[in-house]
Amino acid sequence: MAAPGPGAGAASGGAGAGSGPGAGTSGGPGGRLPSRVLELVFSYLELSELRSCALVCKHWYRCLHGDENSEVWRSLCARSLAEEALRTDILCNLPSYKAKVRAFQHAFSTNDCSRNVYIKKNGFTLHRNPIAQSTDGARTKIGFSEGRHAWEVWWEGPLGTVAVIGIATKRAPMQCQGYVALLGSDDQSWGWNLVDNNLLHNGEVNGSFPQCNNAPKYQIGERIRVILDMEDKTLAFERGYEFLGVAFRGLPKACLYPAVSAVYGNTEVTLVYLGKPLDG
Repeated sequence: MAAPGPGAGAASGGAGAGSGPGAGTSGGPGGRLPSRVLELVFSYLELSELRSCALVCKHWYRCLHGDENSEVWRSLCARSLAEEALRTDILCNLPSYKAKVRAFQHAFSTNDCSRNVYIKKNGFTLHRNPIAQSTDGARTKIGFSEGRHAWEVWWEGPLGTVAVIGIATKRAPMQCQGYVALLGSDDQSWGWNLVDNNLLHNGEVNGSFPQCNNAPKYQIGERIRVILDMEDKTLAFERGYEFLGVAFRGLPKACLYPAVSAVYGNTEVTLVYLGKPLDG
């Protein structure tokens, strides 16, 4: 289950506890309105309001979630996301307006990152300020305690000596002194250092990754897909749609957040949530 964020349920098609999607009937006046009229009305609402509307009746639920490129989601996408995010290729792997809104709900948190980084106006990219002798990280707004989830991460600047992608609990620190592998430095985080291809957890190197001879080094701008399976308690990675394998097993039953840590001054890292991973 995703740790709740503002209005997260509507973007994911979820419903409130104890009342399934469209639990009500469509006998009220609103339920008899044509879908096109409802869509027009819904297009003026915010995500938290749409979440409530989805619980009114089956007709309203179908109107909201039947078409992920409807005017409702197009309008919300235009109001919620920065123009830069929509006109560049940051969200090129997301198939619908609804998926773009959901990705923004799962983006880096401006309130849960090192003081030495900031989230750019596009809403998805972290910029690390040129601070000496500091390692700086960030978590996303929403974490996961169940289900299967995928997101993409890529560096848009030099890696430096340490550049780690992975997951962390809320207890894992997002800043420390020196240039170190912050993700994986304790028992609250798990990371893959893209510089030396080492897996890190609890302050120890858990082997090299991917497990092959002469594994290629990370290239700037290359998108890495991260796959978190909270049912099997595993974390895996893909590169260029090639499955690299499972990196970590036996993850705890806790709320885990996508996270990164960086050391190079003025480097930038982008993270985009994709949703449920496609098998095969």
